[in-house]
Amino acid sequence: MSERLQSKNNRRDFIKMAGAASALSAFAVPTVHAEEKEIGKIQVALVGCGGRGTGAAADSLNVPAGVTKLVAMADVFQHRLDGSYTALNRTFQENKEKVDVPKERQFVGFEAYKQAMDALNPGDIVILATPLAFRWVHYQYAIDKGLNVFMEKPVIADGPSAKKMIALAELADKKNIKSAVGLMVRHCRGRQELHDRIQNGEIGDIVCMRAYRMHGPVASAFSTPKPEDKQEVMYQIERFHSFLWASGGCFSDFYIHQIDETSWMKNAWPVKAQALGGRHYRGDFIDQNFDTYAVEYTYPDGSKLFFNGRTMLGCRNDMSSVVHGSKGSAIVSTSGHTPGKVRTFSGQNQNRREVVWAYPQPEQNPYQLEWNDFVDAITNDQPYNEVHRGVQASLVTSMGRMAAHTGQEITYEQMLHCEQEFAPNVDKLTADGPAPVMPNEEGKYPVPMPGQNRDVEYVV
Repeated sequence: MSERLQSKNNRRDFIKMAGAASALSAFAVPTVHAEEKEIGKIQVALVGCGGRGTGAAADSLNVPAGVTKLVAMADVFQHRLDGSYTALNRTFQENKEKVDVPKERQFVGFEAYKQAMDALNPGDIVILATPLAFRWVHYQYAIDKGLNVFMEKPVIADGPSAKKMIALAELADKKNIKSAVGLMVRHCRGRQELHDRIQNGEIGDIVCMRAYRMHGPVASAFSTPKPEDKQEVMYQIERFHSFLWASGGCFSDFYIHQIDETSWMKNAWPVKAQALGGRHYRGDFIDQNFDTYAVEYTYPDGSKLFFNGRTMLGCRNDMSSVVHGSKGSAIVSTSGHTPGKVRTFSGQNQNRREVVWAYPQPEQNPYQLEWNDFVDAITNDQPYNEVHRGVQASLVTSMGRMAAHTGQEITYEQMLHCEQEFAPNVDKLTADGPAPVMPNEEGKYPVPMPGQNRDVEYVV
């Protein structure tokens, strides 16, 4: 099945689910607040100036057609905005017109996202790279402004937020707003050819898949107690991988890629999950993550994906995805996201003698390809909305996380309709709080307790 046909099928699934979402209020006709943009130029605003946001901004400016220009930036932390601006200026020092963000278009604070988007015109692009809890809030404002949107994954961590994003995605379609989601592996040309080969029967029927993401502590997944001089809300946003409300934890933020890419090869989403997980050698760490996760996902035909995640020092590292079929097997990811070095094999041992096909090296970078495809859809006015699929991938990932955190078998429908909303008032959040979760007298936060908390992932 082609990627376009798969996208249509995903959209039909979401139209059915969208009935569960509450109707959103009508949006105002966009008002132009910025100066008129240059003819033929697409202005870009970056909201969320961390490492991933900075990388996305650089990719947006490297689109081959040369039509993009960064004109505004926003973050809740001055130091992150400053660091991102410095890095982008350095990267484009020989092409300085690409980064045109004077002090008056650098915005800091919880309302900064509005100011950055107000600096654009309808049809421009905003990059949403803040912690996922704010995704629906920022997406809603972007749609109101008539802006095309690139948003980082995951897009949700709970059922109530999924319903909000589903409704917003439908509204974006009605307004012909293009929306991209940073699951860049879907744009890898090697994985696209591998997908077609698997759908055409090269390895037979898929009966089992395996995926691994095992490495030491990364990003802000492990955190020690909050320093006394930091505000609670700001500490949690800065250490967002440590908090389920802000990121879905390390499970959602890191593992979504491989759960998505294997489900793509299967051409289906799993319908249920059961899982194991635990915390070990925690020392002074106070975050909400488990150190180990082992999830068994079940697809509609009964086939399985076995996903293993581990965040520990001194252990074997592995970041790969493998598909096993009735006539052979395939490697989806060799070691990390790129290069994929995808291959198909006539057997299950996956040695050199069994190689049937391998994608030629070197490969194009999928982080750049996703931007090339996105801007191409904008400039040629082609339908483009990856949010429907992004919510599905995020829900499936959350389903596995919830199965581990509760110790129960969790279905897709249970995850979608679970009433636990991690950050119900995130649109009203301020630096002064209150924060969505609060520490106890020892400075520790509520953690999942499988078997004791059976219906929710943690008790506030």
